[in-house]
Amino acid sequence: MTTVGIIPARYASTRLPGKPLAVIHGKPMIQHVYEQAIQALNHVCVATDDERIFKAVRAFDGRVVMTAVNHPSGTDRCAEAVVQFEKDYHLKADVIINIQGDEPFIDPEQIRQLNQLFEKEETQIATLVKPISDAKYLFNPNKVKVTLDKNGKALYFSRSCIPFVRGAAQEEWLDHGTFYHHIGMYGYRKSTLLELCRLEKSSLEVTESLEQLRWLEHGYSIHTAITHIEGLSVDTPEDLEAVVKKQM
Repeated sequence: MTTVGIIPARYASTRLPGKPLAVIHGKPMIQHVYEQAIQALNHVCVATDDERIFKAVRAFDGRVVMTAVNHPSGTDRCAEAVVQFEKDYHLKADVIINIQGDEPFIDPEQIRQLNQLFEKEETQIATLVKPISDAKYLFNPNKVKVTLDKNGKALYFSRSCIPFVRGAAQEEWLDHGTFYHHIGMYGYRKSTLLELCRLEKSSLEVTESLEQLRWLEHGYSIHTAITHIEGLSVDTPEDLEAVVKKQM
């Protein structure tokens, strides 16, 4: 099984323009992500729409491909990128892992854990979930919650707290079961990834603004693995400062 890690990296960002090139301990953030990913996978590639990022990746001898500017999601960018990567580097991918480009110190073990889910032939799509231990996250719409079936497949993703605990005060909900939030890294069979990009948006996706609900609504299964690791992502200048301080 040949797995390719794709790191989507756009220059445009509302809260932190040029984020992939933000310098952390003398290296651009995209280099930190790349170096963590290459510890877990033999094949890693940055997918960008910006010449500055392209040149920065080439400068540290990383693999990189240029993609279109107007992709609606990182999933679409990954699909274009893997096709181009196969042409440029003369290999065929079986599995693609979409690695977040804004988590400079992502743990390689999480990437390995996600990749291992594809040892089962039935796995089409895979992602990671983490148990919630702090009640404040249950009701934070920016923390996407997920419910699982008995086999570890995702039943539903929501910005609301799921499941709802009837007959208990909200501050007591963690005492009544296990809640998970979604870690936004995905793996796909290559054939599945290309299919996903042809699907029309679904009503649940539009309502919750969660792309993965489109896949569930169209009948795809999403396998999960439970992680207890959660890295620091960088979305704002304050996040960048926190990451620099934490890694000093």
